Amino acid sequence: AVGGAPYQITGCALGFFLQIYLLDVAQLDPFSASIILFVGRAWDAITDPMVGFFISKTSWTRFGRLMPWIIFSTPFAVISYFLIWFVPDISRGQVMWYLVFYCIFQTLVTCFHVPYSALTMFISREQSERDSATAYRMTVEVLGTVLGTAIQGQIVGKVVTPCIESPLFIGKTNSSVAMEELNMTHDTGSLTDTRNAYMIAAGVIGGLYILCAVILSVGVREKRESSELQSDEPVSFFQGLKLVMNHGAYIKLIAGFLFTSLAFMLLEGNFALFCTYTLGFRNEFQNILLAIMLSATLTIPLWQWFLTRFGKKTAVYIGISSAIPFLIMVAVLDSNLIVTYIVAVAAGISVAAAFLLPWSMLPDVIDDFKLQHPESHGHEAIFFSFYVFFTKFTSGVSLGISTLSLDFAGYQTRGCSQPSKVNFTLKMLVSAVPVGLILLGLLLFKLYPIDEEKRRKNKKALQDLR
Repeated sequence: AVGGAPYQITGCALGFFLQIYLLDVAQLDPFSASIILFVGRAWDAITDPMVGFFISKTSWTRFGRLMPWIIFSTPFAVISYFLIWFVPDISRGQVMWYLVFYCIFQTLVTCFHVPYSALTMFISREQSERDSATAYRMTVEVLGTVLGTAIQGQIVGKVVTPCIESPLFIGKTNSSVAMEELNMTHDTGSLTDTRNAYMIAAGVIGGLYILCAVILSVGVREKRESSELQSDEPVSFFQGLKLVMNHGAYIKLIAGFLFTSLAFMLLEGNFALFCTYTLGFRNEFQNILLAIMLSATLTIPLWQWFLTRFGKKTAVYIGISSAIPFLIMVAVLDSNLIVTYIVAVAAGISVAAAFLLPWSMLPDVIDDFKLQHPESHGHEAIFFSFYVFFTKFTSGVSLGISTLSLDFAGYQTRGCSQPSKVNFTLKMLVSAVPVGLILLGLLLFKLYPIDEEKRRKNKKALQDLR
C-alpha cells in the first residue's frame, strides 16, 4: 500500500497547485498555462497504454516483472518533478521549460504507477484478498493526497504571494503590457520567497517519493502463479487494444467513471483559485484542501465496509451522488468560512468513494474477461493502463478548457481580486459543471452489468476453471 503514496502526493500537489503556480508565481499568461496543462495531461494519458503494453511484453527477472520499472524510474522522476517547481531565469522559453519537464515527469511517474496498479493482480488470486489489498492501497493513496496537500499547502501557505491591485486603466489598455509594467515596478522580494517555498515543498515530496519506492521494492514480491500473465503467443499492441475495447463490462465501467472522475478533477484543478478569489480565503485555502483530504482518508474504511455489506454498485450511487448538494451549496451560499469547512468535510466523504470504487471494481472486470477469454493471457496491465488513459486524457482536456475559460473571462495574473466574470466562471467550474458530470456518469453506470450476484458466479466459475 505504501507504494501508492508517491503518485498521489505528486499528483495532488500538481493538481491543486500547478495552475495557480503557473499563473501567479511563474507569471505565465492563462493561454500558455492552458497549453502546458492540456499537453502535459494528454501526453500523460498517451504514455499509459504504451507503458502497459511494454510491461505485458517484459520478461520476468529475479526482481519480478513489474518491480524493475518502479525501481529504475524513481530517481529520474524525482529530478524532473523538482524542476517543474523551479522558475528558470530566462526571458523566453519558460513555457517550453515547464512543458518539457512536466511531460518527462508524467512519463516517468507512469512507469511507476502502471506496474504498481497491476501489482494487485500479482499478489493473490482471491477476490476478497484483492479487495482488501485495494482498500489498504486506497487508504494510503488518499493519505498520500493528504500529505501532498499538507506539505505543499502548509509550506507555500506560510509565504504570502504578493498580488497587484488592478488599476482602472487596465481594462482599457493592453492587459499583458500593463501587467508587465506593473511587475517591473513591484517589489519582487516576497515573490522570490514564494518561489523558494515551492522548491522546498518539491524537495520534501521528492524525498518521500524515494522513501516509498524503497519500501515497496524491498517489501513486496510478485507471485508469478497469482496471474497467468505469460502469453503463449505474442499479442500486438492493436490486438491487445481490440480485445480490451471489445469487453462490454470494461467499456461500461469506463463510461460511468469517466464522467464522475472528470467532475472531481475539475473541482481539484480550480479549487485553489476558487477559494482564493471567489470565496476570498487567500490565506485559508490550503487548510480547506487539507480538511477535504483528511475527511476522505478517514472514510475510506467506511466505504470498504459499505461495499462488502451492500455491494459495489449501491456504494457508487450513494457515495458519489452525496457530493451534489454540497457542491451546489458552496456556489449558492454567501462566502462563509465555517460553511466552507463543513462543505469540505462532506465533500471529502464523496471523494473517498470516488477514489476507492473504480479500483475495487476493475479486478472484477478482469475476472469477467478471463472467463470469456480463458485462452488469452497477459492483458492485466493493458486493462489498468487504458482505464487510466481515458481519465487522464479527459482531465487534460478539462484543465485546458477551464484555464482557457478563465482567459476569456479576463483573468488577471497576480491580481488581488478578479473581475466578476472570472468569479462566475470559477463557480461554474467547481459547482454546476461537476454536478452535471456526476449525474451523467451515474446514469451511464446503470448499464454496468456486474452486480454482486454476477460477481459471486464469476468467482465460483474461475475457481472451477483453475
